Amino acid sequence: MKKNVQKWLIITILVGFMIGCATAPKMVEKPGWPEGDRHWVEKTMRRMSLREKIGQLVLTRYSGEFFNFQEEKFQQLERLIKDYQLGGLILFGGEALETAYFTNHFQKISRLPLLIASDLERGAGNQVTGATLFPPLMALGAADSEELAYEMGRVTAVEARALGIHMTYAPVVDVNVNPDNPIINTRSVGEDPEQVARITAAFIKGCQENGLIATAKHFPGHGDTDQDSHSLLPTIKADLERLEIVELYPFKKAIEAGVGAIMTAHLYVPALETEPGLPATLSSRIITGLLRNRLGFKGLVVTDALEMRGITGYFSQQEAALRALQAGVDLLLLPPDPRQVIDYLVKAVRDGELPLSQVEDSLRRVLLFKTRLGLHRQRFVSLERLPLVLGHPEYKKIARKAFASAITLVKNENNLLPLAEGKGMVVLSLSSDPGDYFAGRRFASEILARVPAARIFYADGDTGKEKLEEARAETSSADVVVVALFSSLRAYKGSVDLEPAHVELIKEIKASGRPLVVLSFGSPYFLRHFPEVDAYLCLYRNTPETQELGAKALFGEVRIAGRLPVSLPGLFPRGHGLILEKTKEEK
Repeated sequence: MKKNVQKWLIITILVGFMIGCATAPKMVEKPGWPEGDRHWVEKTMRRMSLREKIGQLVLTRYSGEFFNFQEEKFQQLERLIKDYQLGGLILFGGEALETAYFTNHFQKISRLPLLIASDLERGAGNQVTGATLFPPLMALGAADSEELAYEMGRVTAVEARALGIHMTYAPVVDVNVNPDNPIINTRSVGEDPEQVARITAAFIKGCQENGLIATAKHFPGHGDTDQDSHSLLPTIKADLERLEIVELYPFKKAIEAGVGAIMTAHLYVPALETEPGLPATLSSRIITGLLRNRLGFKGLVVTDALEMRGITGYFSQQEAALRALQAGVDLLLLPPDPRQVIDYLVKAVRDGELPLSQVEDSLRRVLLFKTRLGLHRQRFVSLERLPLVLGHPEYKKIARKAFASAITLVKNENNLLPLAEGKGMVVLSLSSDPGDYFAGRRFASEILARVPAARIFYADGDTGKEKLEEARAETSSADVVVVALFSSLRAYKGSVDLEPAHVELIKEIKASGRPLVVLSFGSPYFLRHFPEVDAYLCLYRNTPETQELGAKALFGEVRIAGRLPVSLPGLFPRGHGLILEKTKEEK
């Protein structure tokens, strides 16, 4: 009997521990200085050396993939955490169990709880295999649904906290007013500041009411540039009046919504900064004068990655880190060599270049946020809970609704859609990315399930003219030609536009008189190259879900009701979209 009681007590304790690890406290909803355990913060700060205080303001990268403990790369990260008391880590990709396991491991070896962050713009599935993947924010703009935005934030928070992640570098609140923007584009809700503010505020609340710090980015606004700050320092040429009503408006609303953090942009904004070529990240006029003093933001200010060429192309990592802290930043993300940066900043404090009081103000904010997250009491997560949380059917259903609600029918001449399954069909899957030859394989398989005789052709950025001519020749006898377009949006690429040879191919097909349907699995702006096509569908992102939904949309198996969240210059205004009711059951 005694043994049974002991066994029952052990089970009860273990279950309680598992549940406790998986339960995340709600964030404080009101904006302003964070609530938290101030006694713990002050007590902790009194015991810290100068090097430890500065180390808490630096975050470096790690991945949720398997490592052997003896690997040099792994041991280097361990030493960095132990010797320099880093404030946290930033997750870049990985598997669910490995992410949670190694996060727990790093928490165990760190004297103070680590703040674990990650870019979860499209949900936890944006980084971790097995978690729920959502569409980009422009899809939520097309659906114009605050409810879906809130649910996306909620699901992201629940899954992130189960993995041991406490902070997401999302949402993007940039207003994408430049159709040629190579790095924001579909990551933005759209071009209307009011809609951007509404949708992102709902996402912020969904995150923070479920225990995940949200980060509005990229301050003071990255939406009006045709350059990528990963590669160089873009300039935003807007005047003060335009900045107030467009770029800054969503940030003001995010602050009102209580957003916990704001990320700076590596941009030069002459209307806000008089020093030529000084990035916003390093500007005290922008960070302290505008963001802190005028807009009243009291939360965490974090840099965009300090390894980006928008910074490293113009400043040493040491100088950039010092000037960022002097400007009013709290957390330095991804300096190329954290050790060199921390050592340099310690010397800067001792030499009087960086006030200790400023370091301690930032440190106090960081530690208070850690207590808001409950990390001073419980920093570990339960691996046993992951299969019960990640990728839950309820979460996948919400994500699928978001993908489906976004589908936008921009053109449908002569009611070409929905297509009849018996028609002779040629499908061209065109990716502008070299090496991405089979980008539309899922889409093609869905087409073949409905039209077994359809002829499928693939091409990527390396495909030669002979192969493209072969595909064009095949279209000459088709009853209908379907073109699926893929062009990834990623850092350092420099453009999200289409391969010129693919644009020419589409124009030639249309000139031949064949009925032509084009689907964009990326930027909605592609239509500018070939406005004469018969039908044009926007799905905003290349995922297995969108490829499947794209095929269903062609044949009337899903309702289409999305609206363009951006204007297509000279063609269609923001808010345009044709409604196509469902005419068939899904296969």
